[in-house]
Amino acid sequence: MGWFSRRSGGTERPGTLRSANTADLAHLRAFAISRHGVEAFIEPRTTVTEATLLLVAADGEWTRRRIPGPKAAEEFAREHGVPLYDPVSVGYPQRMREWTARRKAEEKAGD
Repeated sequence: MGWFSRRSGGTERPGTLRSANTADLAHLRAFAISRHGVEAFIEPRTTVTEATLLLVAADGEWTRRRIPGPKAAEEFAREHGVPLYDPVSVGYPQRMREWTARRKAEEKAGD
């Protein structure tokens, strides 16, 4: 194997985008129903990544997973009663960055 090879264990060819699957959607559902004050942010498909849905809880905890597309994000938000935003228009919440910084500080303190 060369430097840039990777073993994914999947059937995908190198350079192909992985689509959202049931595990991605299940993870998003579990996050949305187990956290308080969740907001959703739809991130468009890029050349490297399919569309993703970013969920941010009231305390700043966040998760991101692939979704089938914008329509699926709208349906998810409606089904779970969470607001859906375009981060290009509104930006990402500061509490998300603060949560990430706290996690990094905790990991560093634990070393």
